[in-house]
Amino acid sequence: MNIPSIFWIVPAASVVALSFAWAFYRLMKREDEGTPRMREIAAHVRKGAMAYLRQQYKVVGIVFAVLALFFAWLAYGAGVQNGWVPFAFITGGFFSGLAGYFGMKTATYASARTANAARQSLDRGLKVAFRSGAVMGLVVVGLGLLDISFWYVILNHFVEVAGPQKLVVITTTMLTFGMGASTQALFARVGGGIYTKAADVGADLVGKVEAGIPEDDPRNPATIADNVGDNVGDVAGMGADLYESYCGSILATAALGAAAFSSAGSEALQIKAVMAPMLIAAVGILLSILGIFLVRTKEGATMRELLRSLGVGVNFSSLLIAAATFGILCLLGVENWVGLSFSVITGLVAGIVIGQATEYFTSHSYKPTQKIAGSAQTGPATVIIAGIGSGMISTAIPVVTIGVAIILAYLCAIGFDIENMMAPQNMSMGLYGIGIAAVGMLSTLGITLATDAYGPIADNAGGNAEMSGLGPEVRKRTDALDALGNTTAATGKGFAIGSAALTALALLASYIEEIRIGLIHNGVTMLEMSDGTMRFVQDASILDFMEYYRVSLMNPTVLIGVFIGAMMSFLFCGLTMNAVGRAAQSMVEEVRRQFREIKGILTGEGTPDYARCVAISTRGAQREMLFPSLLAIAAPVVVGLVFGVAGVMGLLVGGLSSGFVLAVFMANAGGAWDNAKKMVEEGHFGGKGSDCHRATVVGDTVGDPFKDTSGPSLNILIKLMSMVAIVMAGLTVAFHLF
Repeated sequence: MNIPSIFWIVPAASVVALSFAWAFYRLMKREDEGTPRMREIAAHVRKGAMAYLRQQYKVVGIVFAVLALFFAWLAYGAGVQNGWVPFAFITGGFFSGLAGYFGMKTATYASARTANAARQSLDRGLKVAFRSGAVMGLVVVGLGLLDISFWYVILNHFVEVAGPQKLVVITTTMLTFGMGASTQALFARVGGGIYTKAADVGADLVGKVEAGIPEDDPRNPATIADNVGDNVGDVAGMGADLYESYCGSILATAALGAAAFSSAGSEALQIKAVMAPMLIAAVGILLSILGIFLVRTKEGATMRELLRSLGVGVNFSSLLIAAATFGILCLLGVENWVGLSFSVITGLVAGIVIGQATEYFTSHSYKPTQKIAGSAQTGPATVIIAGIGSGMISTAIPVVTIGVAIILAYLCAIGFDIENMMAPQNMSMGLYGIGIAAVGMLSTLGITLATDAYGPIADNAGGNAEMSGLGPEVRKRTDALDALGNTTAATGKGFAIGSAALTALALLASYIEEIRIGLIHNGVTMLEMSDGTMRFVQDASILDFMEYYRVSLMNPTVLIGVFIGAMMSFLFCGLTMNAVGRAAQSMVEEVRRQFREIKGILTGEGTPDYARCVAISTRGAQREMLFPSLLAIAAPVVVGLVFGVAGVMGLLVGGLSSGFVLAVFMANAGGAWDNAKKMVEEGHFGGKGSDCHRATVVGDTVGDPFKDTSGPSLNILIKLMSMVAIVMAGLTVAFHLF
């Protein structure tokens, strides 16, 4: 099959993204890193972050080697899997890890430069931090499209299948490298989240509450570990996470497009449906770069004005990609291109609505967080109650938004043929519409991720300014940038969770296509339906597979799968929360020991042992991340072997529904607690050192693992379980108990 010339726009766009990422990195490196003390602190953080990442990659490397050997055995020994899977799995993990590494390296160089730029003006500090964050955004989308382009060219050359089935095999095989990306992302998120929150909780509880010293005070032994944690959790972890979402949405949509037009004589329509998500993502890269250059602000800007500054870039890119989608799909000649264009816009709008809702519930410019800060007047218990209540209420808008987006994307794709919306061809097109809506939501990831990666850079800049003893005017600017970063980080988490929901739904439909290939691979060519009629596997519709496998709410294996999937979200959160608690306990004991045994720390005459705290966080994260991560990989395999395809479908539905809502709740509650504390520190309700401040610090301590460990890891969990199910489909078809 000849590769259409329009395809080469995709790798070209990836090269443009990586080129701009390199240019922004070089511009950042030319900035002055500040005073010798600022350079020294930045070097400590950089050294700790790189040491942690090296150790994490060693552990993950062992896991990947074992899994790759297992997949090789399934492919070449048991003969139940595609032979390309082990190689695709490894490259997916490699590029996901590489995206996180580049983003974190940039962030560790950018923090001191941002603090130094803030000595000149607020706008200067914002630009340095934001364009450094843009390195992460552009590296993720650039490497993602590069990996997709590479595998498309390779598989197009080597896969020897005739007719429309060739593209089905190519796209479903490409999906498997998503499991490598998901696995790497989960380890990065869980390990980084445990690391950063163990350090943060230890620093806050002993430093702020017990010793009464400010945040990021150099007298606190855990401050360097806390700053290292911001990079390994919120930069490297988020980069790996969204790399996997980005690739997963494009590949799942391409697979659904290939399946929707897999009948004989529809090869031209099929290849257009496969190219469409790739081209939308490619154009989205170029328009994201334009948006990045629009971000600027004025001196003394309020929080709302700073948020508006970032919003200008994101909204500008979103509007342009919405308009460009019509041109892309029209020129491509995709069937029902107008309707599918509106499906893309549905995804874009859903992403914006979820982002705005997250901002409303987490920014201290709005009432929910203000009320949490006000509740501190009656102690930490009411702060926690108010935060939990606000977080639970905050789930309503994202859930309704995703529900509306799903039905609108589906109906737009089928031309609002409501009477026949469940007809086989309409169902295939409708699911393709949902997939392309996920691509639309992630099409501006280059700039959206920049606003997220900006957060930990600004946070580290504030820490550097405090530890370096810079003047109050500089600290005021870095505090403003940091508070903005808390909101953008929360918005980024909401965006990541929303995109995960749409992507996981598209992956659920792709799982059926993988089941089809698994059946053919195992020599099954006919399906016997409940009425005794026969269907060719190659021609069977999604509804035929649902009937054949008895995927119904009355089937006990489906219900058991739903319950296990819902339980997985809570079990995973419980394990990661407890992991943070144990690691934080070690950190608290170490900080107390140093205050007690090292003479002169609190008077500034003694030097804390920062390296010891970094080592405790590193060791705790490496030890604690393995079990939850391996459990997420094992669950779909075990459920598939016991309950078969119907059980796995239930597992994925249960995990998606509970995981999505729980993730929104945890991210928003944690973000609100954090910004309530920031509000008090700005002078409201008694200011720093007051009883209200201590109460909000307790709330923030509870919220830290909510928003930075367990919550963000859930969106990877629901996608990883889908990816594992897809990769293991051949085994599930061949061996199952029920």
